[in-house]
Amino acid sequence: MTMPRQRGLTEQAADAAIDSACRLLRLPSIRNEFSDIADRAVKDQMTYRGFLAELLMAECDDRARRRSERRIKAAGFPREKSLRSFDFDANPNIDPATIHTLASCEWIKKSQPLCLIGDSGTGKSHMLIALGTEAAMKGYRVRYTLATKLVNELVEAADEKQLNKTIARYGRVDLLCIDELGYMELDRHGAELLFQVLTEREEKNSVAIASNESFGGWTKTFTDPRLCAAIVDRLTFNGTIIETGTDSYRLASTRARAEHAEAN
Repeated sequence: MTMPRQRGLTEQAADAAIDSACRLLRLPSIRNEFSDIADRAVKDQMTYRGFLAELLMAECDDRARRRSERRIKAAGFPREKSLRSFDFDANPNIDPATIHTLASCEWIKKSQPLCLIGDSGTGKSHMLIALGTEAAMKGYRVRYTLATKLVNELVEAADEKQLNKTIARYGRVDLLCIDELGYMELDRHGAELLFQVLTEREEKNSVAIASNESFGGWTKTFTDPRLCAAIVDRLTFNGTIIETGTDSYRLASTRARAEHAEAN
């Protein structure tokens, strides 16, 4: 399709031509914003080059935003969590400087692991999802899963002769976030399959986990001591370990609201 080119178009005809061209070239942001940017260009007396730069930057910014949204959606997070919404004052065990350093994603670039260890309600899952979201926004491929869900998927894949394909799929993402590791005991077969995923990713791509058990208590999840030691080794070598503590700030917050309601 060739669009006719004319000189001396009316404003209405020019708008229609821009709209058609943007649809043809798949430039939705320019199509939606060119009128406002054009008005601003006249008001600010922009040069032609400046006006063109504004249009192209608007398209680039919007494409980057849409790519981030797609990566966040593909990660499979169960809910939205951000570093900005985390109350660091409520849990002094979590150092804000450490978290913001992790948010730079340099550890993912270096294929290093991250372990968040602490009791329920101490912010482990919040941190896991928030840091995973930061990684997705910075262009990394991220996948979130519960430990039991991952193991069940691996067992089903093994039964269906699809194990290698499934392990390869989990091996390709830049960051694999495994939540609730340690909540339930895994049989030897399930633990071995999880170990295969961790081995596939070792020193190639990052793994971040959240667990309510200290490493010493992982023998309740991974009942084979040697396998347990090997898994701990995979998840801690050259990694960052953050202990979120034992005091649930969720519970403390609920109590504080209840006390406030009673006082009023």
